[in-house]
Amino acid sequence: MTESHRYEPLELAVHSLPKPQDTAWQPVIYGRWKLIAIVMVCSLPALGAYLAYFGGNPQGKAGFGELISPVRPIGVQTAFALDGGTRALSSLKGQWLLLSVGPGRCEVDCQQRLFLQRQLRETLGKDKDRVDWVWLINDNDAVDSSMHKPLADAVVLRVDQATLDSWLEVPPGGSVTKYLFVVDPMGNTMMRLPALFDGAGAAKARIDLQRLLRASASWDGPGR
Repeated sequence: MTESHRYEPLELAVHSLPKPQDTAWQPVIYGRWKLIAIVMVCSLPALGAYLAYFGGNPQGKAGFGELISPVRPIGVQTAFALDGGTRALSSLKGQWLLLSVGPGRCEVDCQQRLFLQRQLRETLGKDKDRVDWVWLINDNDAVDSSMHKPLADAVVLRVDQATLDSWLEVPPGGSVTKYLFVVDPMGNTMMRLPALFDGAGAAKARIDLQRLLRASASWDGPGR
């Protein structure tokens, strides 16, 4: 190095330094993408079951039941049991539900719906333990004591009408008492079936439920 070069000032060329505003959002953006990825991974089993079951029904129809789209998530409200105790509605999660709604003063047509609902669950054989039989009462009328024994295997809760309307979708002008609803283990109402049906309808409803349970067998745990 020559004497003249030794004392020359150094020249530094800075081509690109990150701007503070460019780096400040990187952890936030990364965190959001990570959260989205986790949600997608957790949703894949349920999504796969729905696609396996409903892939051949682009019109939103099952063999007998009708799909509810988008699904209706369960609420966080408190429900009331027949013994006067309370129970969070969300505690029904973790199990498939076959659900009906009716008044506390359950007349003949209401009793027939409950009978058909119970029998439909029984026809599932060993898979019936993956499905809870649920009756939701939508008024303040007392339930006759003669109904307690037939409902021994059912989950019976009293729920206000506003909660039912937000969770259970029916066609315009329809009534929740005219349908049976299928709720997945995550608490989403995703199918409705006519509450009254003949033998042929019962066979079609059973096939719908069996297909749904079979499609979800890889991710749905054993019944409680």
